[in-house]
Amino acid sequence: MLEQLSVLAPDPILGLAAACRADPNPHKIDLTVGIYMDETGICPVFEAVKKAQRQLIDEEVTKAYLPAAGDPAYLNGMKTLVFGDELVGDGTHITAVQTPGGCGALRIASEVLAAASPDATVWISNPTWPVHIPLMGSVGLKFATYSYYDPRSHGVDFEQMVNDLKSAKSDDVVLLHGCCHNPCGADLTLEQWSILADMALEQGFTVLIDLAYQGMGSGLVEDVQGLRLMASRLGELIVAASCSKNLGLYRERTGVALFFGRDTQSAAATQSHGLGAARRVYSMPPAHGALLAGRVLSDPELRSSWERELEHVCGRMISLRRQLSEKLSAKTDQDFSFIAGEKGMFSFLGLSVEQAKGLRQTHGLYMLDSSRINVAALNADNMDKVVAAVASAL
Repeated sequence: MLEQLSVLAPDPILGLAAACRADPNPHKIDLTVGIYMDETGICPVFEAVKKAQRQLIDEEVTKAYLPAAGDPAYLNGMKTLVFGDELVGDGTHITAVQTPGGCGALRIASEVLAAASPDATVWISNPTWPVHIPLMGSVGLKFATYSYYDPRSHGVDFEQMVNDLKSAKSDDVVLLHGCCHNPCGADLTLEQWSILADMALEQGFTVLIDLAYQGMGSGLVEDVQGLRLMASRLGELIVAASCSKNLGLYRERTGVALFFGRDTQSAAATQSHGLGAARRVYSMPPAHGALLAGRVLSDPELRSSWERELEHVCGRMISLRRQLSEKLSAKTDQDFSFIAGEKGMFSFLGLSVEQAKGLRQTHGLYMLDSSRINVAALNADNMDKVVAAVASAL
């Protein structure tokens, strides 16, 4: 039977990263995979996470399963981190399912949406994270796209986005990036979030928010202002959140599906479907990352340490954006100021596919064919090399 299978093409991002690793060029630069790297080119472990891990090693007495929904300290910490104390209140209208990373959260959210409305269409931004459609489509959901990024202005084409979403019907789902849009880095303003909330109320569609980068754009609170506005206005919301980036728990696969309900009963019913889906898909949640995150979020000393570290990470990326913007503008006599105004780790440089491929061949500079780069992979050693290579392509 298995001999009938053919070899699938590699994932476009992971395959390109593998090609970079195999490239013998000693001066190669990898701007492909979306992980945060420090000035030395290492994806660091937060000091708060190290301390939590040492505590866990000393205190852990069992490797028995966590509760089906996940670690209570982690779940409660994530509810408050995402929605804030005011919206959480007594917490009975918000339920959660701990998942294997943000991907797991999206999958569980998709299972719940498919159970609630099997014929729902999920509206996805153009462009979006390339795994959104295959991940959610595996549940059987249908898709439509709405306009989002305008390559001419290097910003959100909000007028066309609104026009497209006027076709979203009751029981459809609109997927929004909570902050630090992947892959373009162009985020919605708070006023634009408010307009979309009005549309959701009028048209009846459900909002699903992919929140993978809280604290990596402008700050922990600033990055979820739109999400919180949406929750307070709609009274119903699903959030797929990840701790890969803001807690550096990439390999620990630590995520959560959050269900913000109109009342206790609706939130409990939604969670029950999420738990049923989790049982079918992976049975029980992985423990290690959530136990670490739960400690960091619930311990005042660890929480304070983590927030300071995250502020440094966020500030460094803002600084990298400003430097790259200024250096490219000066080197090319073109306007790259849009890079400084974007949020998070990603940006389109506006190069053609041929130019992006040419930079790989001639300079060992690896970016996606779309010219999307990971800004967090830049540092003092490679910044000028990247600028010179891009200028040569232009």
